[in-house]
Formats: sequence, structure tokens, C-alpha cells
Amino acid sequence: MRRTTVRRTAVAASALSLALLTGACGSGETKTDDAKGGKGDAAATKAVSQTDLDKLVLAESDLKDHKIVNASKADIAAAKVVTTDKAECKPLVDAMALRPLGRPAATSMRKVMAVPPKPAKDASPEEKMKAGLGALGGTITSDTLGSYDGKGATEALAGLRAAGEACADGFSVIVGKDKTKYTKVAPATYTAGDEAVAFTLTADLEGMTGTAHLVAVQKGGTLASFYAQSLTGKAEQPKAVIDAQVAKLG
Repeated sequence: MRRTTVRRTAVAASALSLALLTGACGSGETKTDDAKGGKGDAAATKAVSQTDLDKLVLAESDLKDHKIVNASKADIAAAKVVTTDKAECKPLVDAMALRPLGRPAATSMRKVMAVPPKPAKDASPEEKMKAGLGALGGTITSDTLGSYDGKGATEALAGLRAAGEACADGFSVIVGKDKTKYTKVAPATYTAGDEAVAFTLTADLEGMTGTAHLVAVQKGGTLASFYAQSLTGKAEQPKAVIDAQVAKLG
């Protein structure tokens, strides 16, 4: 049973390109004056170029003790075949699968994983094994940035929020012949940027319960979405990763 669970989780992790998101209280929403229209003009927002967006996405120099890599061609190819059994849940699956939300003019994607401390040189075989297992069981986060013209970022975030509410009772992610059922989508808490949405997703992994996290943060015309999961099936909200990315957006 344990081997089967790890296999299925690994398949889901690979197919979904190991992604994560940001959240807010209550309805999964927070707003600032900008989001309410008190400041700025969303209609006048212009998307940044691909080159500039690539400079805004996380790099290893931005976050200590984390490994950050580009999304591979295999990740992107796998993301294209991920579907769901409920059309209204598509924005959730897009965020989970390293696919941009809405219609951005440019996108940039990274995968992030915390690097656990190395065991001491004189560590016992048991301690070294434990350290190795800890590395395999760490939370893996996908970080997807999208840059939008006009109200594109606001509309994309609203679409994600609506999907989370519509799919509160669950949905399935389908990758070829493999199907992973998420039994619950619950509002979570994360506050940053102009507006943020966060959810905790509960998965049925061969009879065992898994936990993943989805967070999205809008800052001006940029939307950062994060999806976090773990091969153990129990992920933590990657607050350090989200905080670092939001800070880099300025």
C-alpha cells in the first residue's frame, strides 16, 4: 500500500510539474486599496516583457537553503495533458500544472525545493538515511509568474477564486490513465500584494489522505501562483518561497 501511494503521488508530482499557491482568510480573499480601485488604474496596466519577467522570477540567490530550477521541456509537455473531470475546476488545475492563469502576455516558471541540512561527517548510517529520506519528503513548490495587460491579472485571480469556491467538494486530476481525486478545497490564509487567494487541497491517495497547497498573489499587472506538494503526501504551505517571490516583485 505504501509503495503504491508513493508511486501515485510521484506520478501526480511529475505530471503536475510540482506546483503551489497563496491564500487569504474566510472566502480565500484579501484586498488592498489598489484591488478595490482606491489607487491606480488597472485598465492602464501594461504587461512587462518576457525578458523583464524572467528577471523577476525567483533565483537561488534570492532564497537560502533552496534549490531552484527552470521548468523542463518534460514538465511543460506533461502539463499540456493534465485535465479534470469538472470544467469549472480548470483554473485550479492550470495553477497546479504550471499552466498560466487567464491570458498573460508573458510567463516564467520555476520549481523550488528546500534543501535540508547535510548530516555531519561523523553521522551514523541511520542519521544519514534519515537525512536522505527528509530530502525526498520535502515540499516541492512550483512558482509561475504571469504578466498581464489591463485587468488581466485581476480577472485571472478572480477566476481562480471562483474555481476554488465552485470545487469546494472536490474534483479529479487526470493524467492519461492515472486519476487523482481531491476530496476538498478549503480556504486558507496568506496575505500579500494587492490581493491574494489561498486554498488547502485534500487528496485521496489510495485510501490515504494527502495535503497540497495552492496560493496566488497579484501585484499590479503580475500574478504569481504557487502549488506545493510532497512525495510523502503531506505538504506545507511554502511561506518562505512565496514571501521571497512577492518581495522580488517590489
